[in-house]
Amino acid sequence: MGWGDTDGSNASRRAVLRRVGMIGGTAVVLAGCTSDGNASDDGDANDPDDTSQLELIHWWTAGGEEDALEALLDGFLEEHEEGVIEENPAPGGAGSALNAAVQSRLIDEEPPSTFQIWPGEALRPFVDSNVLAALDDIWSDDMREAYIDSVRELSQRNGVYVAVPVNIHRLNNLFYNVDVVEDVGVDPRSVDDPETLLEVFEAVADAGYTPLAHQTQDAWPTVQLWETVFLGQHGLETFQSFLDGDVDGLAEPVAESLSLIERYREHVSPDASSIAWDEANAQVITGDAAFTHQGDWAAGHYSSAELTYGEEWSHVAFPGTDGVYTMVLDSFVMPDPNPSPELTSAFLQYCGSVDAQRRFNQPKGSIPPRTDVPAEEFPPFLQDQMADFDASGDQLPTITHGSAIHPATKNQLEEAFASFLESWNVETTAERLLEIVGP
Repeated sequence: MGWGDTDGSNASRRAVLRRVGMIGGTAVVLAGCTSDGNASDDGDANDPDDTSQLELIHWWTAGGEEDALEALLDGFLEEHEEGVIEENPAPGGAGSALNAAVQSRLIDEEPPSTFQIWPGEALRPFVDSNVLAALDDIWSDDMREAYIDSVRELSQRNGVYVAVPVNIHRLNNLFYNVDVVEDVGVDPRSVDDPETLLEVFEAVADAGYTPLAHQTQDAWPTVQLWETVFLGQHGLETFQSFLDGDVDGLAEPVAESLSLIERYREHVSPDASSIAWDEANAQVITGDAAFTHQGDWAAGHYSSAELTYGEEWSHVAFPGTDGVYTMVLDSFVMPDPNPSPELTSAFLQYCGSVDAQRRFNQPKGSIPPRTDVPAEEFPPFLQDQMADFDASGDQLPTITHGSAIHPATKNQLEEAFASFLESWNVETTAERLLEIVGP
């Protein structure tokens, strides 16, 4: 039976899962399907020794993220109808809730089958604790040829594959409301660097609009704005030196970028400290604000508002970062030991396939890490992102979203920016950032 059957007794397996989820709390069980469309008794969903049950911990619980996961699981269980999937959502805290849930399970020696995680440095604590299986056998020649070097490198620790990326978001976007910038008389494509963008903000403010839709209630949007400004101002080599902890000579560049962020804050809305990122993004949608810096997950909100890409909203690479694709990736890993090794292996192999990434990335609003997924099946914005990715000279990991820096260091940087948002003290914050990443 296919997954698309939703009428009458032929309820989709995902629909069954959702009904159980509403009744049973956070752990959601999806059973196999019999010929009459009802959940089968194949496998006890509460039996920890049932190797046909795959437990998945993730933070995708709303909107396009939830739809994307549904599409991914639909595709997998079309090929593996004997499987039973138990979702165990752990949203919140920019990934900290999931990490806490996974670490607790590992400490109790009750690992899930797999869990969602950013690749790169976010993997380090798990690799250092020897709790992840090597996935070299899963990374077939076909996968290795389809993923570019920078993504493959983030999927490895110590030369061994330990993760399978399923999507890539771009962080260094500058989104804008077309009507607003045309009314002001500015062309975002002509802005070459973050300092010139400040001049544009001043022109937007003079025209009566909010120049930059941004929130300061949480630290992470300012962390990602700062890392993008820092990259745009000082280039790849300086950015990499910061990541490497080679801080000699970085005091002035770090302070310059923080100072520019402090000047940007004069051009955000008065409610910036009390709104969420999507509420800030809504200011661009309504035409109250001209620009916002955000990952390309923001684009889904424009589509939901039925704004036409290229006519009512558009984007450019953040000034100074043209030719760079700052990547926010999600991946799955395989804890070792594993409660369902064969099914988990099959799931990870599927996640690395063209079919999985085609299904997952369209509703997610991201691009496939495989370079051979047909672009014509994606909407125009994502086609443009795919073209930019293919044309990019550099693909970078990100501080804010865990791939570029050790989790403990990332947490310290977020704390430093939380203090910065209270004091706006450039000198003290610059010293603290260098102290955190330095030797």
